[in-house]
Amino acid sequence: MLRVYGVLAAILDVAVKDRRLLSNPARGINLPRKTKKEHVYLTHDQVSALAMAAGDRGTLVLTLAYCGLRWGEAVGLRVKDLDMLRRRIKVTVNAVEVGDRIEVGTPKTHKRRSVPFPALLALPLAQQCEGKSGEDLVFSSRHGTHERRSHNGHGWFPAAVAAAGLPAITPHTLRHTAASLAVSAGANVKAVQRMLGHASASMTLDVYSDLFDDDLDAVAERLDQGLAHTVVGKLWASRAAT
Repeated sequence: MLRVYGVLAAILDVAVKDRRLLSNPARGINLPRKTKKEHVYLTHDQVSALAMAAGDRGTLVLTLAYCGLRWGEAVGLRVKDLDMLRRRIKVTVNAVEVGDRIEVGTPKTHKRRSVPFPALLALPLAQQCEGKSGEDLVFSSRHGTHERRSHNGHGWFPAAVAAAGLPAITPHTLRHTAASLAVSAGANVKAVQRMLGHASASMTLDVYSDLFDDDLDAVAERLDQGLAHTVVGKLWASRAAT
């Protein structure tokens, strides 16, 4: 609903600018507050089970879950975008489905970025590139074209999810999972922002604020440890003991 309103309001803004309307009747309306969806985060074991169930698309699953690429960024990857020596993925394009066509453009934020991948992914990624030229797709379909999203619960991804015994999820869940696994591994918000390609760290915090709750607890514990070594801290500790 909010997205439809935004499109309509933008169209009417153009009409006002062209003097076809005196004012935009869509502006100044009180809209219902947007409710934030709860994210689903998979564990390492769940990602592993999903990759195994995906068969020859398992490397794509692992890349989505451990590198945080958007679906279009992953399926748009070309062999030349992989730096195997530095273990980096150069995200330069985004392949988006528009009807029955694939439109290849820039990433969502129009900014290219470099994303690290785990060492254990090096061999599977190298195998994906065997016999291909630099311009070929890393994760191509069996016909050498872009992989397609699954629609209406049909396709290889829902089948793999069911075979792995996971709740109903989409490929985008793996992007959320990448953020969760990175934070649990000790990544700070700036690192997560750079990995995901968010426009700002504040956007990352807004989207994944729940992931940093434990960080706040850790900060409080470290502050408590620092306070404990001061004169005031020792005084309070002695009073608490009595």
